Amino acid sequence: IGVGLVGFGLFFLLFGMLLYFDSVLLAFGNILFLSGLVFIIGFKRTFTFFFQRPKMKGTCFFLGGVVIVLMRWPLLGMLLEAYGFINLFRSFFPVAFGFLGSLANIPVLSKVRGALG
Repeated sequence: IGVGLVGFGLFFLLFGMLLYFDSVLLAFGNILFLSGLVFIIGFKRTFTFFFQRPKMKGTCFFLGGVVIVLMRWPLLGMLLEAYGFINLFRSFFPVAFGFLGSLANIPVLSKVRGALG
C-alpha cells in the first residue's frame, strides 16, 4: 500500500508540475507521498526522521512548502519543498549516486551500454 501511495504521490506531483503548477494536483500528490511514507516506514520512524535536530531546517521548509501548496500558492510552495527535500535527503544522495554508478557492472546493462556506445 505504501509503495503505491508514494508512486501515485510522485505521479500527481509530476503531473501537477507539468500542468503549470496546478495546486490541487500538487496538494493531492503531497498528501499521498507523505501518507505512503508513513505506510512504508511507520509513523514513529517517519516522525523521528523528520524531527531530528540536524534536519529541522529541512523539515520546516518541506512541511512549510506543503502547507503553502495547500493554501494554493503552488510555485512558492514547491520551491520551499524542493529546498527542504534537498536538506532532508542530503546524506542519501551519495548512496543513490553510488548505486546508479554500480549499475554499469551488471552484465546485461554493460552489454547494452557497449552496444550503444
